[in-house]
Amino acid sequence: MAFTALDGLNFFLADVRGGLGPYVNVLLVTEAHWSQFAVGSVLMASGLIGVAAHPAVGAFIDRTHAKREAVILGAFLLSGCALAIATWPILPVVLVADVVMAVLGGLFAPSIAAITLGLYNREKLAARLGRNAAFDKAGNVSIALVAGIIGVTVSQKAPFYLVPIFAILTTVAALSIPGSAIDNARARGLEASADHGEHPAGWRILLHDRPLVIFAAAAAVFHFANSPMLPLVAQKLALANPGWETGVTSVSIVLAQLVSILTALLVTRANAIGRRPLLIAAFAALAIRGGLCVWFGDPAALLLLQALDGVTGGLFEALLPLILADVMEGTGRYSLARGVVGTVQGIGGSCSQAAAGFIVSRAGYSAAFLALALIAAAGLVLVLFLLPETRPADMNKTAGLDPRRR
Repeated sequence: MAFTALDGLNFFLADVRGGLGPYVNVLLVTEAHWSQFAVGSVLMASGLIGVAAHPAVGAFIDRTHAKREAVILGAFLLSGCALAIATWPILPVVLVADVVMAVLGGLFAPSIAAITLGLYNREKLAARLGRNAAFDKAGNVSIALVAGIIGVTVSQKAPFYLVPIFAILTTVAALSIPGSAIDNARARGLEASADHGEHPAGWRILLHDRPLVIFAAAAAVFHFANSPMLPLVAQKLALANPGWETGVTSVSIVLAQLVSILTALLVTRANAIGRRPLLIAAFAALAIRGGLCVWFGDPAALLLLQALDGVTGGLFEALLPLILADVMEGTGRYSLARGVVGTVQGIGGSCSQAAAGFIVSRAGYSAAFLALALIAAAGLVLVLFLLPETRPADMNKTAGLDPRRR
């Protein structure tokens, strides 16, 4: 029951989150007539405020046994944000809603990862986290298709009004996971069951763990380079195709997410392949994607290039909880570490939105894509020369192919 319910939770929660994302940028630029710089500045400000809360949210997830209920509450809060932005796309409303969404960004994925840790042992974790990511991406595809069709035929605000529906479906899926099946000690990175008498390590361990510090830096660079790319492409295509704003945004997302399903499934083989080679591939694809966006301005070519977003995002997002589980094993600070990394990468992503918007307004889209490609290349160098392989040395490389076996 928990196996299929977790599939559904990943799928429907992606639909909840997918109702926003690039659609907010497109709505503000094309319908509310915000400038590129204004959009980037608001996203940066709200993002910085919101992500500062991620460590506290992570610490809460480590402590609480009500992880399912936290996800449900967050889904309905996100629904309120979506409706508020669609109804009143003015500065105070958008800023407050974006702050709430940024805070919730530190709740959903870490909660799902913690629930997964509590359900599956280490040998099965790579397979299950890869499957989680695949269903998450499938959910993104579904909401993009539905939003694109309704957005073109009805209104580009349609994606925002779909969010509450998927919040209800998320609730059903979350409550279908038996709370008793989640080992709350293992969910925070301790040994299975609390009868070992283990206690969490002090929070200062996060400052002294070299692989964690290097990975956090790599995550910040990755999100600085990656976060603005899809919104910039969507904006460029939307401005070139008036009346089809939601449609072209949805096509961009669908192409990326279809590819990301395949790359997420590749992470199910991370016990055999290793974590580091897959992470290197994600950074390399990101640098190549940014460079190609500089040279290809044709709308059809730009759409096709978004397939590389599936390689970059699909690999990184599936690897993130797995690498952190490796690094934080036995500390009891898994979600806190996830929150700290989320803050670092959130700072990178938020700053890049304003930076990219500024570059576009001064030098055009090509200059922005080139800058992002160079930053991605710097991240690739960081991973190549400083980040070690985190896969446990004694792990059976053939384990984890069937995550239902706990």
